[in-house]
Amino acid sequence: MNARDAELLDGFERFLRLEKRASDHTCKAYLTDVRAFLAHLSASEFEGSCERAGRGEIRGFLEQESVRLGTRSLARKLGSLRAFYGFLALKNATTKNPARAVRMPKLHESFPLVLAPEVVEKAILATEELPRTRSGAQASALRDRALLELLYGSGLRVSEASGLTMSALSLAERSVRVLGKGSKERRVPLGEVACEALSRYLAVRSELAHPKTGYLHPSLVFVSSRGGPFSPRRIQELVRRLGEVAAGRADLHPHALRHSSATHMLEGGADLRAIQEFLGHESLATTERYTHLSTADLARVYDQTHPLARQKTL
Repeated sequence: MNARDAELLDGFERFLRLEKRASDHTCKAYLTDVRAFLAHLSASEFEGSCERAGRGEIRGFLEQESVRLGTRSLARKLGSLRAFYGFLALKNATTKNPARAVRMPKLHESFPLVLAPEVVEKAILATEELPRTRSGAQASALRDRALLELLYGSGLRVSEASGLTMSALSLAERSVRVLGKGSKERRVPLGEVACEALSRYLAVRSELAHPKTGYLHPSLVFVSSRGGPFSPRRIQELVRRLGEVAAGRADLHPHALRHSSATHMLEGGADLRAIQEFLGHESLATTERYTHLSTADLARVYDQTHPLARQKTL
């Protein structure tokens, strides 16, 4: 990477963090993709800075990446380059966005995993069955139970649950203040069961302090067995293990709980816009993608509402 490209990349990072207020996860993804593209330019002996790159260079990069990546990953990389060149155009570093001239790989529609309510209940109850070390075993089990109740009951993203602070909780008002994508804040209701689970966990949270140093994170709600942050990766691993215990499947992930929460609300009669606010989606179209009806639900609705479905045979 030449000095000019490094300078532009630094500017892009500042733009993402300070002006767009993008999350750390988004920044990391964009920067990783752009760095890979700049490395491709360097390896292909492209002359000059990335400002001079065009549609052909971007296509060449995507063709190279297609050997090891699927369509969805390629689409993300192209999206990152569109954002990068959009930034360069905004700052007058280039007069056009060559990534816009490259067609986005066609994605096949896939519906996220939705769990039946009884499977969710089994996963929550499985928090009591996981093998644990003696130190802080009960506190860990209560933490995991409260965490699952929150992921499903309040539809939190894994990053939102991991970064949840004590000051954001209001058990008396049965609500939680959540800092979502783009640092946008929303207030989400807490169910009675979730409040009870959180109360029981918070009563023993101090037992998760580091066994040697006594360190306990001063503000985070969910902490590890050594008193530090309970990272998104740790939460993902926990949910995966609970999926194996409760349902015999190793593909369960936190987002399935969030999606199941929204889908179950929709099936219960919740308004789509209410679910949009609940999940913190900026666009209603995103909510619509999350709240599809299963084939069985669609058949049931058809039988109950369509005139021909209710028509008696002669």
